[in-house]
Amino acid sequence: MPEVQSKTLPNGLTILAEPVAGARSLAVNLLTPAGLAAQPDHQEGVAPLLAEMVLRGAGGRSSREHSDAMDRLGMHRSVSPSTRFMRFGGTLIGDRYAQALPLFFDLLTAPTLDDDALEPARDLALQAIAGLDDAPQQRAMIELRARHQPAPLGRSSLGVKEHLQAITGAEVRAFWKTRCVPEGSILSFAGAFDFESLCRVVEDTLGAWSGHAGPEPAVTPSVGGTHHLHADSAQVHIGLAYKAVAATHADRALQSAAVAVLSGGMSGRLFTEVREKRGLCYSVYARYAAQKDRGDITAYAGTTAPRAQETLDVLTAELRRLSQGIDEGEFRRAVVGMKSRLVMEGESTGARASSIASDQYLFGQPRTLAQDAAEVDALTLDALNDFVKRSPAGEMTLVTLGPEALNFA
Repeated sequence: MPEVQSKTLPNGLTILAEPVAGARSLAVNLLTPAGLAAQPDHQEGVAPLLAEMVLRGAGGRSSREHSDAMDRLGMHRSVSPSTRFMRFGGTLIGDRYAQALPLFFDLLTAPTLDDDALEPARDLALQAIAGLDDAPQQRAMIELRARHQPAPLGRSSLGVKEHLQAITGAEVRAFWKTRCVPEGSILSFAGAFDFESLCRVVEDTLGAWSGHAGPEPAVTPSVGGTHHLHADSAQVHIGLAYKAVAATHADRALQSAAVAVLSGGMSGRLFTEVREKRGLCYSVYARYAAQKDRGDITAYAGTTAPRAQETLDVLTAELRRLSQGIDEGEFRRAVVGMKSRLVMEGESTGARASSIASDQYLFGQPRTLAQDAAEVDALTLDALNDFVKRSPAGEMTLVTLGPEALNFA
């Protein structure tokens, strides 16, 4: 499989590029340290406002002029905040990057950020928060994340209503100026390109970009515990979370395999035991999310009020029963699922551009698909059973949303 090529500019920007055989498109993914955790304490919402406003004019062009120019080149683009970074993403035909990338980079380095764009962006952000009344599952999981993660890592990408209402255009511009900087930023490409030509385009447009973001924000202990959100509804939404190994831990592949046993599709334990055998819920899953210094397992079940307590009891029991062992069939299905996801990722330029940028942040260097595949190939049933035995589900954070609180031990 192709190696990832890399280069670091004098301003601190890291460039990564992975060729994808047979691809005619090029995916671009730029991470800059303007994430949710970097928001000032009284400005939770400034990052999503910035993500919306940068799309409303850049490089001396109005919103319509800039959009038309990119559309004529066939470039799709998006901007979204995550915990640590603001992500600028795009896809285009591979032979058009010399014309399209300067326009795309204008979103990052020369957004207009007029006060006229603030109110429409604010209205959209407030509508998204109001929409949580019609999205109870999302509301429950936002609350779970806020309580389980240490602050400020558990912040919602929607922001806080009162903060959004008070944020000014000057504060949005200040956040952009101090956080959208090259030091600590990662620019990744995957698809069809010539690396030397690609780097020249990047250096010509981003070489003069400057700035330092400063240290990552300090974290404070999580709230944890059990919390109930009242809702007059026939449905109950259950969210559970507990700690797992970090992304940089040697056991990360074993942790992924263990969660695949729990929730690797319709053959996973949770689907089989909670939904199929007992008919307790209409939706159930578990996910493993890993950061540089921590990891978490998150589980969800959606059910009805009469069956909510039993659903919680069985869900919790299955999460804890995993430490008792995994059989050969479960192991093989988990490994096949992990390999299938790698194959599908390898066929997506967008997925590869995102993956190598994430690896650069987590490990200090990108990883190839061959390295990821070798890690999966090295898994054994004995090693997995040893891992789940010494890594049982620990203290859990619980959030429920429904008519009544549930009993949880």
